Amino acid sequence: MAQNGGIILLLCATFSVLAMVGAEDPYRFFEWNVTYGDIYPLGVRQQGILINGQFPGPDIYSVTNDNLIINVHNSLPEPFLISWNGVQQRRNSFEDGVYGTTCPIPPGKNFTYILQVKDQIGSFFYFPSLAFHKAAGGFGGIRILSRPRIPVPFPDPAGDYTILIGDWYTHNHNTLKAILDRGRRLPFPDGILINGRGANAASFTVERGKTYRLRISNVGLQNSLNFRIQGHKMTLVEVEGTHTLQTSYSSLDVHVGQSYSVLVTADQAAKDYYIAVSSRFTEKVLTSSAVLHYSNSVSPVSGPLPGGPTTQIDYSLNQARSIRTNLTASGPRPNPQGSYHYGLINITRTIKLGNTAGQVNGKQRYAVNSVSFIPADTPLKLADYFKIGGVFRIGSIPDQPSGKKMYLDTSVMGADFRAFVEIVFENRESIIQSWHLDGYSFWVVGMNGGVWTPASRNQYNLRDAVSRCTTQVYPKSWTAVYIALDNVGMWNLRTEFWARQYLGQQFYLRVYSPVGSIRDEYPIPKNALLCGRAAGRKTRSL
Repeated sequence: MAQNGGIILLLCATFSVLAMVGAEDPYRFFEWNVTYGDIYPLGVRQQGILINGQFPGPDIYSVTNDNLIINVHNSLPEPFLISWNGVQQRRNSFEDGVYGTTCPIPPGKNFTYILQVKDQIGSFFYFPSLAFHKAAGGFGGIRILSRPRIPVPFPDPAGDYTILIGDWYTHNHNTLKAILDRGRRLPFPDGILINGRGANAASFTVERGKTYRLRISNVGLQNSLNFRIQGHKMTLVEVEGTHTLQTSYSSLDVHVGQSYSVLVTADQAAKDYYIAVSSRFTEKVLTSSAVLHYSNSVSPVSGPLPGGPTTQIDYSLNQARSIRTNLTASGPRPNPQGSYHYGLINITRTIKLGNTAGQVNGKQRYAVNSVSFIPADTPLKLADYFKIGGVFRIGSIPDQPSGKKMYLDTSVMGADFRAFVEIVFENRESIIQSWHLDGYSFWVVGMNGGVWTPASRNQYNLRDAVSRCTTQVYPKSWTAVYIALDNVGMWNLRTEFWARQYLGQQFYLRVYSPVGSIRDEYPIPKNALLCGRAAGRKTRSL
């Protein structure tokens, strides 16, 4: 689109959002150009996805309740979408940036995302959600700072670093996609990147005696990773928007799709130290490193990399259980967390979700409750809004594992607005899993090995469980979460193992209110892209 057309579209989008949110909340404008470019993360030239020429993409800096106006120009030769991992889009799933809710940006065109980080703080990331673009880049960090008048439960750090870690392939992302399209499994990844670079290529400068905040996100494709710093302890302070008890760790397991904030004090001798990241729960261990550089360093990094945990499940499970909410800290609002107490609310529904792997029509597929998701020809949210029949069917995925043979369907589960539900993720496989729900945070109330039964509720933490948007499920284990369904819309619930997501291990949760009030859900944006059977329709937006 020509530049003037883009400006007009941006102004229209801005006026549209003014009708939906308070004009007193600040606006932040971003202009992004998405292109292909040569990258060399593991020393081999690859085709990467760049945003404004950067790999990884630029950080998004914001403050609670800011309105983010992000104008994305798609200069790729194929459709493109960006999603916002953990940014909740209150009452606005039209902007979620996954194909079930949002039409892709056509090649050579632009689209302006209109987001408000309403009542949120914390560390998150964005990523490309379409095709297998995530394996080429296009991801970056998101930080949402507290408003100045809201106290934060630790002193201001001397610096604030985004650290994006993840497994990586040297294969072109189109090659990886073709492997999956042929019904085959992907090979083991080739390495681990730290801020888009291989071993010792990334460096973070600190001054001795000062404390720094590190925002660590696992933006990879499938592997849990362990993060540690030679000679230094890390104090956990925030997990995906929740201030945590300030527990000290020598290493931290970061499962795929998860984000953590830690404080690190530069209290060692003035030299350089290794930052080590290694894969977990894999037969072959991948390891990469970066450098914590003291500004008055007298020597470079030396010696072996710091070792990771020597045990597998027990260490990780105990660490996960130790992560608790700081009930004395304010969140995005000045009221203490815990005034709305999840442990005192009656559950209205229990949903059990089981992940399976298998073959359908001779091709590798993955499923939730035996249903392997296939995309429709029209985004489900648009089909719902325009009442287009035949695109999806509510109830096309059961609430419980059925034991049926795996089959293909466009799976949508219906749910009532303001219901308070329990979801139990059951993992009967020998791999670790990671699950994410768009549009929400949930309380991780319990996790353990074996088979979940109603008696497992006796183990739940109903006092200070951490609230987050992504949780792991250990092999042959279960994880239980509580969710207050207070966000109307069509929301993607998916595995964060991207090959599994691509091959069907996801579905959509339709949270429905019959009232149809803009207090419950914003109207469709005036600049919404319309595709499939929704193409050419009028939006009826305010």
